[in-house]
Amino acid sequence: MPWQQLHIATDPRHADTFQDALENLGAAAVTLTDGADQPVFEPPPGARPLWNTTVVTALFEDDADLDAVLAALGERGLTFADHRVEPLADQAWERAWMDDFQPMRFGQRLWIVPSWSDAPEPHAVNLKLDPDLAFGTGTHDTTALCLEWLDGADLSGRRVLDFGCGSGVLAIAALLLGAESAVGTDIDPQALTASADNAAANGVADRLSLYLPEALAADQRYDLLVANILAGPLIELADTLAARCLPGAPMALSGILTDQAESVRQAYAPWFELAPTRQRGDWVRIDGVRR
Repeated sequence: MPWQQLHIATDPRHADTFQDALENLGAAAVTLTDGADQPVFEPPPGARPLWNTTVVTALFEDDADLDAVLAALGERGLTFADHRVEPLADQAWERAWMDDFQPMRFGQRLWIVPSWSDAPEPHAVNLKLDPDLAFGTGTHDTTALCLEWLDGADLSGRRVLDFGCGSGVLAIAALLLGAESAVGTDIDPQALTASADNAAANGVADRLSLYLPEALAADQRYDLLVANILAGPLIELADTLAARCLPGAPMALSGILTDQAESVRQAYAPWFELAPTRQRGDWVRIDGVRR
């Protein structure tokens, strides 16, 4: 059936209140988006930053009375400077979503393949991964940079630490590419759940251990490190991550914007021989070897 969308421009202080009210007034879904092309980078742990102009978009069935919805918002004291209504034609949403996520190749051997698609190269290293929780599928430049690096790395027999594992895609890729074992850690328990599910789907659950950061064994060191988080946390964690690496351990860092690269390089230079920075879009990867 067709739908209609109600877009309301507001500010960060009122966005959540609008979201709650619209859900209570019958919206099938509510999303928050940037109304002024304002980037938001590196929120502190637990923070939920919003844009100075936040657009609250509510999805309603085609026969919903949006005038009544707007009146009800006013009765609740929710005022706004601007709004618009947009018709939305019906379509096969699941099919459209699936069409947007196709097999992707990284390096020479590695493919990310969704469950509904055949592997383009059945004898390649095929990692099964569906877009589910928003923790990384390979589509973002930072993840792609790390996957390409893993594809070219010597992983045979190595014990890998994936710091900030998200979906587990990097740890799982390492295991499929020959690593002996991997540990994934993330501050979000949902990420650990997603990683465990994805590891099971790829037959490597018995070789992937998952922990919140505070639960990692303090004295455990690894043969290879990959950390795809953000530049600020990477800089703060430089000595901690260096201490997790055995001498000679390769490492790759991403989640770093181009203008942040030099600061991250300086933070890791005391412990690592660093290779030239690699760039993809606005993002870079810094890799090297532990002294």
